[in-house]
Amino acid sequence: MHITVTSLFVEDQQKAVEFYTNVLGFVKKHDEPVGEYRWIALVSPENQEGTELLLEPNNHPAAREYQEKIYAEGVPATMFGVGDIQKEYRTLTQKGVKFSMEPTKAGEVTIAIFDDTCGNLIQLIEQ
Repeated sequence: MHITVTSLFVEDQQKAVEFYTNVLGFVKKHDEPVGEYRWIALVSPENQEGTELLLEPNNHPAAREYQEKIYAEGVPATMFGVGDIQKEYRTLTQKGVKFSMEPTKAGEVTIAIFDDTCGNLIQLIEQ
């Protein structure tokens, strides 16, 4: 068994596509209309057959409430692994990404947290 798709609620799908592709460097694998929304799945450019990140609209009240509450509590919605967190931090900061936690040692790993501009905090981890 393996993870094929994981979802992330976003306030605005188009804004999320732009951030996750242009700023973070993910690539679109699927972008299909589904009613008034879209089925948008992104993948890592290094593993385009790997796990897909689905950008889900937060139009359901429970989704919106969940997203708002974990954001307000400072809880990341998901985590992305990186090979060099200091380099990634510098690159993203230069692109205007706002971090709520700079790279910080946490036991055997280093983590950082940034705002995705779409209603989520995202944690980076270097193992």
